[in-house]
Amino acid sequence: MTGFDLTPPDDGQRRRLIAGLDGEERRVLLQHGTEAPFCGAFLDNKQDGVYCCRLCGLPLFRSTAKFDSGTGWPSFFAPLDAAHVGRIRDASHGMIRTEIVCARCGSHLGHVFPDGPPPTFERHCLNSVSLSFVARGQPLPDPLGRGGAEAAPAD
Repeated sequence: MTGFDLTPPDDGQRRRLIAGLDGEERRVLLQHGTEAPFCGAFLDNKQDGVYCCRLCGLPLFRSTAKFDSGTGWPSFFAPLDAAHVGRIRDASHGMIRTEIVCARCGSHLGHVFPDGPPPTFERHCLNSVSLSFVARGQPLPDPLGRGGAEAAPAD
């Protein structure tokens, strides 16, 4: 069970968070876009820490679950907590996929595929622009002002 507040941002909080996004972040997070492969800021990040939702700050993936999928996007075999990542059937672009979104704010993160490594055999393929990164031992973001100044969770 997650120790994080999964209550969605209220309308005022959401407007404030969206106002802080640039055009590419808006296109991907809010309009379900995809960034170009092999160009994301976190593709080659090897630091120890936690990847959080760029919009609301919810911790999503640990660096220890990251792997090089060769696809051009940061890939993870498991979320930090399954309750933090929502799954939605996506039938766009002439195929059926599973979209993944932030469970708290609904922002588009990417897609999950059944071709990852053990132990889950899943590949959570994410857009770097959908994420922020917190190095191990640093405080987690608190853009909703809920007092969550805890440090990035250890493995």
